[in-house]
Amino acid sequence: MGALRVAIVAGETSGDALGGALMAALRERWPQIEFRGVAGPAMRAAGCEALADAHELAVMGLIEPLKHLPRLLRLRAMLIRRIADWMPEVFIGIDAPAFNLGLAGRFKSLGIATVQYVSPQVWAWRQGRVRTIARRCDLVLCLLPFEPAFYADHAVRAEFVGHPLADQIPLQPERARARAALGLAAGQSVVALLPGSRVGEVQRLAGPFIGAAIDLSARHPGLQLLAPMAGAPVRAQFELALAAAPGAQRLNLRLLDGQARSALTAADAALIASGTATLEALLCRCPMVVAYRVGALTALLLRTLKLVRLPYFSLPNLLAGEELAPEFLQRAASHRNLSAAIERALADSPRREYLQQRFQAVHESLRAGGAARAAQAVLQLQRDRGSAALAAKAPVREGL
Repeated sequence: MGALRVAIVAGETSGDALGGALMAALRERWPQIEFRGVAGPAMRAAGCEALADAHELAVMGLIEPLKHLPRLLRLRAMLIRRIADWMPEVFIGIDAPAFNLGLAGRFKSLGIATVQYVSPQVWAWRQGRVRTIARRCDLVLCLLPFEPAFYADHAVRAEFVGHPLADQIPLQPERARARAALGLAAGQSVVALLPGSRVGEVQRLAGPFIGAAIDLSARHPGLQLLAPMAGAPVRAQFELALAAAPGAQRLNLRLLDGQARSALTAADAALIASGTATLEALLCRCPMVVAYRVGALTALLLRTLKLVRLPYFSLPNLLAGEELAPEFLQRAASHRNLSAAIERALADSPRREYLQQRFQAVHESLRAGGAARAAQAVLQLQRDRGSAALAAKAPVREGL
């Protein structure tokens, strides 16, 4: 077994976590492996030579990335040059499809096997993108069980590998242990605030989240609030919003560096920005209220062009096919609406019991091997390409 070179590019915190787990699983199966690309702390720890940091791809929306376009183009040009010079056997783009699919197209033209890990939500909006994916990607690794069927209809090789979080988080979260680790009393009312992993998300959601927390605390004087922060830039932005909010200084609020999983396992309910954190809340069995805001121009385009075709935007609801988590988008994500929804989540005991059953069912459906299965699919792609190359080189034997 010779050396295998893998270029891998991840965007933001969730992509870095996926990348780190995948790299470890690949190394178990192919010890002589080298990684280079765009990495965060988890991927660096797993042995990736970082050509740039994952946070550089943490941009969102339809319009907002245009503000960063010159920087992103420079980053793209650097990666194409450095990776093409290295000439890996495989390129893996993790999430960040607007960036990674462009790289995949360039590398595929050089004969490099191309993989997209985390399917873009083409089944939800802008479905025409599937044609681009078919041209640029040899394999799509899907985290959600309904995605491969969509790709099969468009002749794209895709495999459901399960969601790594579903394997990492136990089917029976240890609530008492999580509370003890955070120094919380067993019967204390706890609400977690997760305003997003990107600075832009926090800029838009910190105000209504803090306002909702103030409303709730006025009605529940003993309420403990936990706010896990995805990183230093996000924490700084949230602290600015706290300083600007009248009454926020009186909140019984603890900012945490990371520790989202512990906070969600310990909390009675959570107020969360739409994204991977909503799935983590489901897996931690934490009832939630989901909010999201995008820039005004992005929102206008989404409405005018009717780009979104699904009844829900949060992962728990999409996976369950029903509204497990109340959703609030744009202006509806006001502090009054959010606090009222959290109030209902805290008070409705029969609803909480039903949610626990549904969360369990979704959790079980997402357990399919995660990083291990993804690694097997990547290596199978590499073996298939090797076999095809050998077959193409074999001499044709004419019949007598």
